[in-house]
Amino acid sequence: MSKVVYRVVQHDGGWAYQLDGVFSETFPSHDAARHAAKVAAREQRIPGDGAVISFEDANGKWHEESVSGSDRPETEVRG
Repeated sequence: MSKVVYRVVQHDGGWAYQLDGVFSETFPSHDAARHAAKVAAREQRIPGDGAVISFEDANGKWHEESVSGSDRPETEVRG
């Protein structure tokens, strides 16, 4: 099982959560950003339907694979 870590950080004059270098919207307080990160982390763990996905790897090659909706990551919020 994979693990997803949301980090609460200062961003753009306020606070945001960050995942893999991508920032959420900016929140006025650390508590608001942390709450939003916890909501996102909780939603990440909810099982869904299976699907076929397409994605591009770091070398620019496209892949297609079937994914199970029950294969959800472990999540954590830091900061």
